[in-house]
Amino acid sequence: MRRLIVIAALLASYPALLAAALWPAPLVFGAAALVSYAAEYAAPRLARRPLELLGQVHLGVTVRFAARETAALLLVARAAGPDSVWFLALAVAMFGIHGMRALHTGLALLLRQTLSRMPVTTRNLDVSALRIPKLPPHWLGDPRGTRFLYLDALPVLGAVWGAVAACCGAALALALGAAGALALLPYVRRTRPLTDRVRVLEVVGAQVAAYRPEVILYFSGATAAAYQARMWLPVLERIDRRAIVVLRERGMARHLEPSSLPMVCIPSSADLMSFRALSSAKLCLYVANVGRNVHMLRIPTLRSAFLNHGDSDKEASFNPFSRVYDEVWVAGPAGRDRYRKAKVGVRDECVHEVGRPQLQGISTRGPGLPYRTVLYAPTWEGWNDDLFHTSLMTFGPRIVRALLEHDPPLRVIYKPHPLTGHRDKAALRAHRRIVAMIEKAELAKSKARHPSRAEGPATHVRHLVVTGPEPHLYDCFNQCDLLISDISSVVADFLASEKPYAVTNVAGLPEHAFHERYPSTEAGVLLGEDLAGLAEFLDGEDTLARARVKLRSYLLGPEYPDALTRFNAAVERVLTGS
Repeated sequence: MRRLIVIAALLASYPALLAAALWPAPLVFGAAALVSYAAEYAAPRLARRPLELLGQVHLGVTVRFAARETAALLLVARAAGPDSVWFLALAVAMFGIHGMRALHTGLALLLRQTLSRMPVTTRNLDVSALRIPKLPPHWLGDPRGTRFLYLDALPVLGAVWGAVAACCGAALALALGAAGALALLPYVRRTRPLTDRVRVLEVVGAQVAAYRPEVILYFSGATAAAYQARMWLPVLERIDRRAIVVLRERGMARHLEPSSLPMVCIPSSADLMSFRALSSAKLCLYVANVGRNVHMLRIPTLRSAFLNHGDSDKEASFNPFSRVYDEVWVAGPAGRDRYRKAKVGVRDECVHEVGRPQLQGISTRGPGLPYRTVLYAPTWEGWNDDLFHTSLMTFGPRIVRALLEHDPPLRVIYKPHPLTGHRDKAALRAHRRIVAMIEKAELAKSKARHPSRAEGPATHVRHLVVTGPEPHLYDCFNQCDLLISDISSVVADFLASEKPYAVTNVAGLPEHAFHERYPSTEAGVLLGEDLAGLAEFLDGEDTLARARVKLRSYLLGPEYPDALTRFNAAVERVLTGS
């Protein structure tokens, strides 16, 4: 409703401005201008999509501001006459304001492009020799320059009081615009040395060479897939060898959690393949099968090992592409068996069981709250229908509704896969329905219940929707008593907690065939589309505890030695050639 009001006010203000200018009615014009500016300011926050549609029909923000300025010129022309020197001065100043904005935008773009075209960017490396300047404040360095458009409020509102006031406002706006452009010049000047490609590569290369990395974690992909590399950073921080992270997409480091590991981002394949500073490394770890991996795989002195970003029964965990790596590292015997059964060309001697070191912080105890917590963590829709395992579009909303309506009350944590809706918008619509259901349940409870001081707010069931990186999936494991998920690495990782879990049977396979095809489900409850097993899972006796302990060893490897020790041993084996 607010979106409609804002867009209606914005669109209606322009005919009102034109009518008030032609009348002329300065006070009405001033009121319409204030409404117009207020709606213009609120629209990006409340009605982003309608604004995008206006841009598509050539009614973008610059056109709207220019229309408002034209109306102000008409008002001055009607009041002072088109032959007035003040009207001519105002017209020239209005053009000058836009010219100054164009200068400011050009400088901001030059600044951003210079920084974005650096051949290599870094994190946790001393590149002070490059003297990379700090970025200007966002309002000053934003190349869109939207804030500077609002300077025209000075002449537009000044027109209400006459041509002289409008000209004075225009002069002030012109001066402020010039000050903004001049303020950017020092930033632009300080970035000039960064255009020297050879020097930038030399400085960064010297720092990497001084660090003498022994292990490389390589990652390329969309920002939504940053979790694939993110999960391995804490592990590499704890190994006994020096590790470095090599990224390929600009800005990717911002999507990784804080880490002490040095990081270099080298977008150009030619720069990467000639970056000699990495020559001290002997092992390169890959977490995803992407085309850009070939730029590192071609380096003969690096032994390649595929880590993957999760150990699961999905086809991605026995992809034929894995043949290109020297080694494939899996968590436990189950990972080895997947490749053996799939017969995709990965030799058994190339598969090494290294555990899942990132699972060490997962607790086998529940959160200890006065109510039980259920984590619903569906996977995404996959790259094609053969990889379709998500329950979101089939019966996800019904699962969540059943959890919200359960008696006694349950706490619901909903954490969808980061790539949800990436291929199929129906998954995104189902996700939004679930979020709306949880928000509605929270709102209804907050209205119906006002805890007394004696009772305290701790007894109120507070559901949680997790769509960002925090809290982490493993933190959600520790906050829950039960898991409902799809065929994915979430199931295998959750077994580290030894808590009960249920897996959705989206394909509708017979129970025996389902367990045979997806071994990670053998110690869990199977949920079909009719959700017949859900009530028993939530309220029945836990009879699968021993089965989960046994399956945990099969999927994740032995408990002793611990996973980090086994992972470290795998790294040492490669680096020492033993």
